[in-house]
Amino acid sequence: MISMPSHRRTCTALAIAALALVGGMTVEPQPAHAVVYCKAVGVPKGCVARPAPVVYCTRPGYPVGCVGRPAGAAVYCTRPGYPVGCVPGPAGTPANRGGPVNRLGIR
Repeated sequence: MISMPSHRRTCTALAIAALALVGGMTVEPQPAHAVVYCKAVGVPKGCVARPAPVVYCTRPGYPVGCVGRPAGAAVYCTRPGYPVGCVPGPAGTPANRGGPVNRLGIR
């Protein structure tokens, strides 16, 4: 490391600190674009109604108010042939990747 006189190191440190302080004061805070969802009708004031979740049809017209699944969206089988029209899952992916895990001893 290059040897500097102590007063020079102190002046350099103070200059860096002053620049950081001035730089921090010139930054303006940006407005947050947050959305507040309503807990009840109009509570809190100015709230936004949460969008309803999309419910896809399991068969034509069921459940009531359902939406047809977009073309190209695959429905994977939960068991052979269920739901109707399903496709097998990706090859090489076991159905239960996380467990249960058999261990020796008391748990």
